[in-house]
Amino acid sequence: MTVFNSSQNNSSAADDLDAADPLKDFRAQFEIPKTKEGSDCLYFCGHSLGLMPKQTRQVIAAECDAWGALGVEGHFDAKHPWLPYHEFLTEGLTRIVGAQSEEVVAMNGLTTNLHLMLVSFYRPTKNKFKILIENNTFPSDKYAVDSQARFHGYDPNEAIIELRPRDGELRVREEDLEEQIAKHGDQLALIMLGNCNYLSGQCFDFKKITELGHSHDAMVGFNLAHGAGNLELSLHDWNVDFAVWCSYKYLNSGPGGIAGAFVHKNHLGRADLPRFEGWWGTNKETRFKMQSQIDPIPTVEAWQLSNPPIFQLAALRSSLEIFDQAKMSRIVAKRNKLSSYLEFLLSENVGQFVEIMTPAFVEGAQKRGAMLSVRMKQDPKKLISVFAERGVILDFREPDILRMAPAPLYNSYRDVFDLVQIIKEVSHA
Repeated sequence: MTVFNSSQNNSSAADDLDAADPLKDFRAQFEIPKTKEGSDCLYFCGHSLGLMPKQTRQVIAAECDAWGALGVEGHFDAKHPWLPYHEFLTEGLTRIVGAQSEEVVAMNGLTTNLHLMLVSFYRPTKNKFKILIENNTFPSDKYAVDSQARFHGYDPNEAIIELRPRDGELRVREEDLEEQIAKHGDQLALIMLGNCNYLSGQCFDFKKITELGHSHDAMVGFNLAHGAGNLELSLHDWNVDFAVWCSYKYLNSGPGGIAGAFVHKNHLGRADLPRFEGWWGTNKETRFKMQSQIDPIPTVEAWQLSNPPIFQLAALRSSLEIFDQAKMSRIVAKRNKLSSYLEFLLSENVGQFVEIMTPAFVEGAQKRGAMLSVRMKQDPKKLISVFAERGVILDFREPDILRMAPAPLYNSYRDVFDLVQIIKEVSHA
């Protein structure tokens, strides 16, 4: 891993890093938002909505053309037939999350998938009913687990354990996570964490958490909203029970893009596992015989409910093609270098004005992804107004947090340098 030094705190060094970047040409495959003057914006919001691949227009247009030309026969006769369309994404998704083909499926929205997974994997009993989550998890996750606890007749205040940083600290200590699992193990039914926390950017050790959870007979699942397309994942090998993710962040599938789900092979085909079901989860060979009893597909596809939205699948297929060209290992290597360059420049130029919430990069350990969350010691809203004027797009979280994610496929080192220079100008003004 490159260690940066003071001689690289300039635009020429940033340009040299870009010239040597093996992924530099992928930027040209994306639409970059423009300023009023027509120059590229500095876009650091891939953790919220990834940019649009240029080819996505053509991919979606092809399905519109098929609809116009074929009508309902497009299900069978389109170049990419709609009936099995979700299967065209399966192999790409297996490479993104580290799974086997029978374990992953693109379907629904993220929270819908989370509820479907909780139906199957949150099976509380009188003595084993608690769910461990993060205290600053994304609100939708908290709403989902609270409502599931209530559905089963439990008070969320008693059933939900919230993992918290120590007083005065910004991140959860790994030993505190392990202590909470051990403390509540006898009552713990489920561990459900965001693998990469949406606010702090802290990543958790999937493998260790899964092993600890299973040692207490608890199910273990992860929300990969900030992990899919951002982190190197090995869900199958880590023995994770289930996972869910959206695709409109790092996977660049567009606003409200279709989500995904993973169920470990160990749970596939289990007759004793409850599941909410719909007709798209029944045997493909007999689906159109309209049988009154479901014959579940012996893969994760059994969790499907309805025929999927083709335009959303097309957009994600477009993006997955780019990921396959770039290769996840190279994306992660650039992500590490790009985020470390951002961290270095912040420290060199505005260290006295910021506090980085996100863990530092550690070689060989996945402590963070692309996003850095930064607490501003001066008025951050002043900075936000300047960003708007200067064509900088990132986001602000109350009371003082800026989240910025240099995305390896379309952000450059020069983007990072220019961003920090604007922060420096405002902070020293």
